[in-house]
Amino acid sequence: MELDLTALPEDVDVLHRMIRDMAAARHSERAEARAEIERLRQMVKTLQRSQFGRRAEGLDPGQLQLGLEDLDSDVARLEAASPDTLVETGDRPARTRAFSLPDHLPREDVAVDTETSTCPCCGGALHFIGETVSEMLDHVPAQLRVLRIKRPRYGCRGCGKIHQGSAPERPIAKGLATPGLLAHVIVSKYCDHLPLYRQSQIFARQGVKLNRSTLANWVGGASWWLEALHERLANHVFSSNMLFADDTPLPVLDPGRGRTRTGRLWVYARDDRPWNGPGPPAAVYIYSPDRRAERPETHLKDFSGVLQVDGYAGFERLTTGGDITLAACWAHARRKFYEVHQATGSPIAAEALQRIAELYAIDATIRGQSANKRRIVRARKSRPLVRAMKAWLETELQRIPPRSGLGDAIRYALARWDELSRFLDDGRIELDTNTVERAIRPVALGRKNHLFAGSEGGAQRWAVIASLLTTAKLNDVEPHAYLSDVLERLSQGHPMNRIDDLLPWNWAASRADV
Repeated sequence: MELDLTALPEDVDVLHRMIRDMAAARHSERAEARAEIERLRQMVKTLQRSQFGRRAEGLDPGQLQLGLEDLDSDVARLEAASPDTLVETGDRPARTRAFSLPDHLPREDVAVDTETSTCPCCGGALHFIGETVSEMLDHVPAQLRVLRIKRPRYGCRGCGKIHQGSAPERPIAKGLATPGLLAHVIVSKYCDHLPLYRQSQIFARQGVKLNRSTLANWVGGASWWLEALHERLANHVFSSNMLFADDTPLPVLDPGRGRTRTGRLWVYARDDRPWNGPGPPAAVYIYSPDRRAERPETHLKDFSGVLQVDGYAGFERLTTGGDITLAACWAHARRKFYEVHQATGSPIAAEALQRIAELYAIDATIRGQSANKRRIVRARKSRPLVRAMKAWLETELQRIPPRSGLGDAIRYALARWDELSRFLDDGRIELDTNTVERAIRPVALGRKNHLFAGSEGGAQRWAVIASLLTTAKLNDVEPHAYLSDVLERLSQGHPMNRIDDLLPWNWAASRADV
């Protein structure tokens, strides 16, 4: 209601009625705002649940994140428009609460002083008694700069010779990009999933024209320096006696046919942290043009130990020599029962989920303890549950129709029961392959942005760079700082007999000592 303050009625009853009408209108607006905020929050919860729903009803992860971003923005807009509503109800969500800003960020003071040095009440002089300090997070846009390499020349009057310092090596021969710029382009493409043509557009907005082909040449040149490091990383991964393995499709452009063909990125990961092992976590990606079982056989020719995998039959051939033992994934077995339960509400599937949840609850209490301690606890607590579950599944399988989703889920688990039970006798083994699943997720997201690799060489570069970036993140190493420094050192002649110094965990340790 618009109120003209210059023409207020003089009748007190009329004024009271106007105030009551305004209060009622304000109350109605607040109620509508609360209802709309609650509706949007319910939509957010629904979207979040959809990622765990049936495959037919689930959203693509990228679409899910976009939907959540928009809904969260809608909620924030309503909260900003009606802050007093949230104060009245105490319904301010945790995500809007203030948080402590990191100490390593630079601080810039902004002084907000009083307009006068005298008291506006009595005219007396003001004296300083303290200050209130609050903080806001600011962003300074990235800045391109030109490094001018100046090399003075000196002449000798005695012999007439000219002396000048040697020009520093460049990571790209005759190229304009510094290691810092190369790292920015690579991290933007492979870590933040920003294709090169989009990066070219961003540079153009800053007044620098860098064609996509130029950026592509930079990426190719930089990856050449990193190939030796990728090889050392692979040696570290395959030297472990406990690995996770999986693969993911990678479309590769096939110019001869004018379309793409499906290659594979194989991912091998080691992570000793759950059992307090000695080795730093790492993941290595290897590209192959197909998914033949010979590929993992070649990759793992020198590996011996436990390999934890999903249900891909090609991995089963690795056990013929006796040096490799397979462990299966409870998450994959659980997923079969979950899909049945969501589709039919089956009480048998619900009980299977509950039994598997009990195994996970036990493992949660021993995460980070030694392998021997984990084995002892599992033998005492988990083994009876696993033994009882097998007997129960075999009994239920006889009672249900053989051609049913529930029957398929039970047979899937029973067919792999030895591999699923292997964690009981080896404390290094996890219940699932989530370690390598997490390593695959960024590749899947990048694939949706890049659509395909442009060539076999592009797929190989993807494997090299993704290995280093993923391993850096596993070791809590900031990818841009790491890659920038590594490219700088390699281009300036870092000795190859000390290449292990540049592996992410060794690099981080050397920086911590500085």
